[in-house]
Amino acid sequence: MKTEHHPAPGGGSGRSGQPCGQPTGGGRTLSELYDAYHDALWEAGFHKYCVAAFIRELCGLMRGARLEEFAQERLDFLIGALRAKGNSNATINRKMAALSKLLKKAHRMGDLARLPEFTRLKERAGRIRFLEHDEEDRLFAAIRLRSEDYHRLSLFLVDTGARLGEAIGLHWNDVNGSRATFWITKSGRSRTVPLTSRARTALDDQRGRPGGPFLHIRQHKYRAAWHEARRDCGLGADADLVPHVLRHTCASRLVRGGIDLRRVQMWLGHQTLQMTMRYAHLATRDLEACLPVLERRPPAGEAGL
Repeated sequence: MKTEHHPAPGGGSGRSGQPCGQPTGGGRTLSELYDAYHDALWEAGFHKYCVAAFIRELCGLMRGARLEEFAQERLDFLIGALRAKGNSNATINRKMAALSKLLKKAHRMGDLARLPEFTRLKERAGRIRFLEHDEEDRLFAAIRLRSEDYHRLSLFLVDTGARLGEAIGLHWNDVNGSRATFWITKSGRSRTVPLTSRARTALDDQRGRPGGPFLHIRQHKYRAAWHEARRDCGLGADADLVPHVLRHTCASRLVRGGIDLRRVQMWLGHQTLQMTMRYAHLATRDLEACLPVLERRPPAGEAGL
């Protein structure tokens, strides 16, 4: 498999115009720490590409400072600077998670004498965007005009709830009749899901592709086609409509169809039920059982009891 090249995080420049790779003082720069340990900490893929961008941004904010320790004041500065740039708490948490992982490794290896205390910022429960069937039809038709492969991948994603990287990483050996097993997952735990007839057809139509049905697809190209299709079908103004919406759509259809949250958790491969609870508000059928209790009226003469 071809190894992805991830740009070194130190390639940017700080506010002073000083390149992140031209630091002052003792110790290593954040960029140098990433260069030393990224292969041990993150597997090649889209997530690692994002981590590299996060570290590059933080390195720029720090103006290439060399680190013998990482003081709490420095962490507070970074959080404040990210917030001033308009980053939400959820976005800051993702960037701090990457930073924390890198700093802990550097501390274990003796590169840093002291670490700050990372506290997860409180995130607001945002609106979960999912596709209604008519939106799916419009969007998928626009995607199909660009690529049959992208169209089949979209069908597979919405009917399996797989993450984009999981679906692209699927090998033919991972498909066993009417089931697919995802080995490369965010949680690190494999899971197997049954396939709808539409998902099976999408895979069958990809037969002949070497290695796996979607291994030849590059995430950034699929995302670019997605955004073009979104614009062309009249949904371009909806910034929440990203490819990950297909996973939300699968989950929402399961919950609205009466599937209990434990099974939805297993289907999606969530590590905790709390992650699946984001979709609990869609389980309106569970609440219908409450109506007879509220509709019931006590017999005459018992109302005051």
